[in-house]
Amino acid sequence: MLLKVEGGRVTEVAGDPECPINRGRICPKGRHYPSIAHHPARLLHPLRKTKGGWKEISWEEAFDRISERLSEAKERFGAETVVFGHGAAREHQVFLYRLANLFGTPNVISPGHICYGPRLATGIAMCGNLPVVDYEGFPRTVVLWGANPLISHPDEYKGFQLIDALKKGVSLVVIDPRRTPLAERADLWLPLRPGTDGALAWGMVNAILREGWYDEDFIKDHVHGWEEFCRRAEDYPLKWAASKTGLAEELIVEAARLYATRRPSAIHWGVPLEQTRNSTNTIRLLLSLMAITGGLDRPGGNVFYPPPPVVSSGRLGLHRELPEEQHRKRLGGDRFRLANLIGLTAPGPVWETILTGRPYPVKALFLMGTNPMITRANARRVREALEKVDFLVVADFFMTPTAKLADLVLPSATWMEEDFVAELWKRHGYVLARQRATRVGECMTDYEILMELGRRLTDPSRWWTSLEEALDYILSPSGLTWREFCERGYLRGERRFRKYLHKGFSTPTGKVELYSTVFERLGYDPLPSYLDPPELPSGSPEGHRAFPHTLITGARVPFFFHSEGRIPGPLRERHPDPLVEIHPQLAAEKGIKDGDWVRITSPRGTCLQRAKVTDRVPYGVISAEHGWWFPEEKDLGWDKSNVNLLTQDDPDLCDPCMGSTNLRVSCCEVERADG
Repeated sequence: MLLKVEGGRVTEVAGDPECPINRGRICPKGRHYPSIAHHPARLLHPLRKTKGGWKEISWEEAFDRISERLSEAKERFGAETVVFGHGAAREHQVFLYRLANLFGTPNVISPGHICYGPRLATGIAMCGNLPVVDYEGFPRTVVLWGANPLISHPDEYKGFQLIDALKKGVSLVVIDPRRTPLAERADLWLPLRPGTDGALAWGMVNAILREGWYDEDFIKDHVHGWEEFCRRAEDYPLKWAASKTGLAEELIVEAARLYATRRPSAIHWGVPLEQTRNSTNTIRLLLSLMAITGGLDRPGGNVFYPPPPVVSSGRLGLHRELPEEQHRKRLGGDRFRLANLIGLTAPGPVWETILTGRPYPVKALFLMGTNPMITRANARRVREALEKVDFLVVADFFMTPTAKLADLVLPSATWMEEDFVAELWKRHGYVLARQRATRVGECMTDYEILMELGRRLTDPSRWWTSLEEALDYILSPSGLTWREFCERGYLRGERRFRKYLHKGFSTPTGKVELYSTVFERLGYDPLPSYLDPPELPSGSPEGHRAFPHTLITGARVPFFFHSEGRIPGPLRERHPDPLVEIHPQLAAEKGIKDGDWVRITSPRGTCLQRAKVTDRVPYGVISAEHGWWFPEEKDLGWDKSNVNLLTQDDPDLCDPCMGSTNLRVSCCEVERADG
């Protein structure tokens, strides 16, 4: 970004054409971010809840109270009774994990169980790392699977990479129940039934096996479990896949042909695959497709970019320093054992433990940059747990519904107000110099908050005396200081491919494990399988009669990031109300017109959103937005349009390996909300 600053305020934001990540392109959220950073409703001082309301306190008092309460919980009940938590795309998570691991608690909740974590843990288990699309290597075919990068550019990607590839003639296969603009542009669109991505993947696998479109040499030299995988594929034939997905067999075969024969080819998948009970099965199958076609770590395929010369996020987070005795106390860790590979605690077991007191009490929650009352499944249970916990601290930009329940609220600085080695945890091979441009109130960066707590709660010698000293440490492998790094702007790891030819894959067998010895060691099926969505509409024999339609949630809009951005201002003006997409035929049957408020109901609750009548969704599929609350309303409107009032987090219905909650497929009813 290029930021213009006048009188200490950022007045203008533009993309930096010299930045290798975005090449000068930015989205509306970035362009309008000064309206967020300098918003009059920003939290400016630490706040303590009293019987008379919120009271401003000093940072020193805030740190004293937090240190006292967390230390007391550790001494009386054990470090595991303190739970830390963070939100999405906040690089402070590496410092948060460092604090948690040195403090001695295994419990850190994050969005990782439904975003990035499943692909990372499964990638590590099967091939030693997370493969990403090498757009620079000019793929000839891209399979866009449950992703919409024109609107949402998460993790390693930016939308212009795909746009540029399309200009160069790449073949595009889009897999999405919704007819997005990219689906209209695609060479092939597969509008599968929501939640059946794993069945489609098995169908493509069978087509590739039947037609001989696999890479025999790569499989012979670099794949473990080929014969077992082929036998398992016989359990999920092409005809079965077509029946599950609602797609014609010929369409599945054509998708497999384009991907397997028009090489180099790559799969660019999105978070919908990680928000179902079939999460890890589906990811294992997509990784298997990459492997059997020889597309791993080859230019234009799905590759492993070498990192730049910096201290890694894992080393910075000190994951290996958590004592094994404490590691075994991770909530849900006995059940969601794959999540243990990346130190992840699914939130559902935390809420359950707070409410039941088993297997031990949770006495304190420290949440940073996260708003779980809006962004986590089964929102009423989340609220009940947050209200019950003895001590709750929230660090954020605004008074959110979650912060409103806290005992202490800390004012965090935005990205415009901080220095950091940005994108440290991503797998695209870059880090960038993010430099502070302004300061707002008494807001403190998350890194400084966590360092101060670290010095008070753990061995102070494991922390730095200043943020700049910490940044110098992160950059130490490069030989650069923070100030020198700012002059350069970014670092990039060396582009190298087919690294497996020299050192194999970082797995127990040294190969891509279609038959996973890691899954086997953890007590799971070593081969991928398939699970049906846990809730089906009344059109199927086992469906809910009272809820005849399929609810999918979380389709992105360009003006908000999860629950962020709802504060009144230019972004909210562009998209003032939550929208739910309903097919015209269903809308007509229900007497719903475009713009009407409608009531969406599931077995767990009800929320209100405005109808967007469109044939971009199939008949019977209801696509609702997530992340909605209303900062302008007195009670913040947390239970008005919050779609997570409708979602479930029953552990029996989650992904059995990661604890991924089923946000993408639920049964529901929709009706006009009269009055």
